[in-house]
Amino acid sequence: MPASPDDLFATLDRLGIAHPTVSHPPLFTVEQSQALRGAIPGGHTKNLFLKDKKDALYLVVALEDAKIELKSLHRLLGATGRLSFGSADLMRELLGVEPGSVTAFGALNDVGLRVQVILDADLMAHDTINCHPLTNTMTTSIGREDLVRFLESTDHLPRIERAANPPAMPEE
Repeated sequence: MPASPDDLFATLDRLGIAHPTVSHPPLFTVEQSQALRGAIPGGHTKNLFLKDKKDALYLVVALEDAKIELKSLHRLLGATGRLSFGSADLMRELLGVEPGSVTAFGALNDVGLRVQVILDADLMAHDTINCHPLTNTMTTSIGREDLVRFLESTDHLPRIERAANPPAMPEE
């Protein structure tokens, strides 16, 4: 059974990580998030659960308004072939979340370490990062260093890359 938000909060408490959380109606899109979440300071995330042609899996966590060019992102990540979205079933199995609730906190459920977490450099410029705590009915604020520390505690060593708006690279 996947971890619940309470399980996540207990993990953050054990790590000594502050995690103020705001409840709100379910949010499924960036537009809904911007309209309904209220004034929560910090960088707000969008998350892409991606796979390459050899089924390597990536969770790209970027600023909510970031433009991510999937046609070239595979080169930056060292993926095999172009990236596509992972299935909802695979997301549920590995990250323990439903579509619309994808989050870096899903690493807690990836005990097989199948997913590589990529944190966008522009997101990491924010002192506070806001993520869904395994459900899209809440937003949890966490310090950027604390997010990295949380991920490391799950044995996911995040890569910090400029995944959004990467510089143009020559075609292969």
